[in-house]
Amino acid sequence: MLFSSLIFLFRFMPIFLAVYIFVPPKFKNLVLFIGSVIFYAVGEIKYTALILAVIFFNYLLTRWMAQYEKGSAERTAVLILALGLDIGTLAIFKYAGFLGGIVNSISGLNLPVLDIALPLGISFYTFQIMSYVIDVYRGKIAPARNILKVGTYIVMFPQLIAGPIVIYSKVSKELDKRVLSMRGIEDGLKTFTLGLGSKVILANQLGNIWNSAQEAGFANISSFFAWIAVLSYTLQLYFDFNGYSLMAIGLGRMLGFHYPENFNYPYISSSVSEFWKRWHMTLTAWFRDYLYIPLGGNRRGIIRTLFNMFIVWVITGLWHGAAWNFVLWGIYHFCFLVMERLFFGRILNLSIVFSRIYTIVVVMCGWVLFATDSLEDAGNCLVRLFVPHAGTGLSSAGMSFALLIAGIFFSTPIFRKWYDRRSRSIIVTLILFVIFWASVFLLTSAVYNPFLYFRF
Repeated sequence: MLFSSLIFLFRFMPIFLAVYIFVPPKFKNLVLFIGSVIFYAVGEIKYTALILAVIFFNYLLTRWMAQYEKGSAERTAVLILALGLDIGTLAIFKYAGFLGGIVNSISGLNLPVLDIALPLGISFYTFQIMSYVIDVYRGKIAPARNILKVGTYIVMFPQLIAGPIVIYSKVSKELDKRVLSMRGIEDGLKTFTLGLGSKVILANQLGNIWNSAQEAGFANISSFFAWIAVLSYTLQLYFDFNGYSLMAIGLGRMLGFHYPENFNYPYISSSVSEFWKRWHMTLTAWFRDYLYIPLGGNRRGIIRTLFNMFIVWVITGLWHGAAWNFVLWGIYHFCFLVMERLFFGRILNLSIVFSRIYTIVVVMCGWVLFATDSLEDAGNCLVRLFVPHAGTGLSSAGMSFALLIAGIFFSTPIFRKWYDRRSRSIIVTLILFVIFWASVFLLTSAVYNPFLYFRF
């Protein structure tokens, strides 16, 4: 069930909120858990048992782990068992086909390759449960005594399917006791509406430009059209994912939770390093805290630091998808991060204009690897970007340029600064009213309403 769907907006959300708000505080976690399971089952009923099993076994294993002293071999063994269960489950459902294809290519065999539908949100909820297990192992948190608390943490529907990735220690107190207020509900509804508008009014419409380029074939389009298409996808992905994150944060606020921000206007960055401090910030923080630092971070010399970075970025690419284009996308960003770390960062500091142009071009070219279905398509698109070619042109140029200008404007902090100063004003309320009903109108009249990060 998409947040940007009529069934969610006019059935699930109002019914759930009506029940949730009026039940006594001691029953709110139960209502949230049941409502979240229903939410997940509507979109992925066949894998509902899987997520419940993951919750159950990790709850038992963390309780078992806590019986042993920190640093003991027994505690470590239980950690390995729990992480093996979580990573193994993710690997079976997400990477079995990819790994099988590699084995066949290397061996020359024609072994059957598993083709399993990817459970919704598995990459996100696996990382959340792994962070919980690791933090219990480290002694940073005590394992929850109540399985309902762990279950509610994992399946909370606002961030279940696509984040932001929420760490247990950040919401543990709110899982025990949270305050619902009219101000919180109002602020949450406003944030949700901004996210809905980002998704439906901007992302969905920008996506049509990229789809036109795909349908025409990257080998056939003009270089100008290629740049317009890649720019449209660059903006579509941002408004699609940031819009979903804003809706999740807004829903969480209505329920009494404070989820972390996931984006901080990444396209105004002046380096690739800065970009990754602004884009999908909860994922970046997860890899830093649960992979990069445990590997040694930057504490063991430059060679080990670069090796650690390489491991992180290969896994980052694989986290996004089980295909070579995602692996290359991760390595691509690794190369630029290394270059900036070693010497190029000093050059970027000399000119803010050059550094921002450099960053957005690098990021856009990276999204080509991210967006295309094959390395051949990615190669054709990149060739069209940098080798002049007079091919198929852009249709509906006027509307496309208007969308791109709007997308560029709203990908900067200009509107948000104005909004924050006037968030309680009548004019903002009217704007949000228009955004909501314009989104509803587009949802009733359009069939194109994907969510790009559901792929991952």
